[in-house]
Amino acid sequence: MNLFPSHKRQKPDYIILFSLFSLVLLGLVMLASASSHLGKVTYDDTYYYLKHQVIYGLSLGLIGYFIASHVHYKKYRKVAVPLLLVSIVLLVLIFTPLGVSAKGSARWIRFGSITFQPSELLKLTFIIYLAAWMSKRAFRQKNFWKGFVPFVTVLGIVALLLLKQPSTSTVAILVLTSLIMYFVSGARLRYIALTLVGGALILGMVIYVTPYRLARVQNFFEQGVDIQAGGYHLEQARIAIGSGGLTGVGYGESTTKIRYLPEPVGDSIFAVIAEELGFIGAGLIVGMFLLLTLRTLLLARNTPDRFGQLLLVGFGSLIAIQAFVNIGAISGVLPLTGTPLPFMSYGGTALAVFMTIGGIIVNISKYS
Repeated sequence: MNLFPSHKRQKPDYIILFSLFSLVLLGLVMLASASSHLGKVTYDDTYYYLKHQVIYGLSLGLIGYFIASHVHYKKYRKVAVPLLLVSIVLLVLIFTPLGVSAKGSARWIRFGSITFQPSELLKLTFIIYLAAWMSKRAFRQKNFWKGFVPFVTVLGIVALLLLKQPSTSTVAILVLTSLIMYFVSGARLRYIALTLVGGALILGMVIYVTPYRLARVQNFFEQGVDIQAGGYHLEQARIAIGSGGLTGVGYGESTTKIRYLPEPVGDSIFAVIAEELGFIGAGLIVGMFLLLTLRTLLLARNTPDRFGQLLLVGFGSLIAIQAFVNIGAISGVLPLTGTPLPFMSYGGTALAVFMTIGGIIVNISKYS
């Protein structure tokens, strides 16, 4: 499928392949342990969550990976705008009868028996759109009206729809990823600083006027003061991480996942990993994320075109930032969020999207 003969196709980057599928495999193994008790109690099936992840996440992810790794990455540039528009329409549909709410959040759409999360798809399409837009004309990064204003406008529309769900952590992740791409594309530093300051002020106002968001920030600064008032989740996660010690209590032997730790299959899965595999196992997971991120960013330096470079910077930054937010929040370094750990937390849409992202990265490596 080499549509651009000027760039000879090579073998894929095996380090990226190794780190990508190692994270997927480790994620399934740890999900089987983290979800065993919850699946038994809720569905009378110890492997319910694992089966669901394999059927609706891994299978679709493998299809997405296969297609993305064989279609030349430059073809995405032509469909970047339609892909983004489809994602925005899906975000809007959340607030229609097709939307599904759970635990106070409206983040899913249901078509018959199929339920998926549009915000996860947006992570893929938004980065493709930004890479195509930023690589098309260099003056856009230097011009205020033709560059900065359109960039902030699109980012603001996406952020508004996500905050409405609400999904504050996704907004923060996409904003940071976008700014890194904007910086690498050659944007003026004052534009980036203006976006950071403006975004921080708006986010601060949103947090201040939303009680549950404000409570999370207060719990972060008052860790251990009043556990039952709102810091219970974080306290149990810290207990789980501390209980693991150096080598862990053993695979499948976590006790906090049984009755104490909220969301053991979701954003708290890293706490289960740390308890069962210890500092060594948790460090291995962090190391795999670091390897995948650094290798992706290194690959960007050797990619022959601007579009491919920005795609790699965007995807590498997305994986690194989301992993950092999840691990940092569950460890008490950041305020608690509902951000899933890439490739590992339960969620079919997220796994399928990140595996598709991995396929695009692998495809770019064939031409670098």
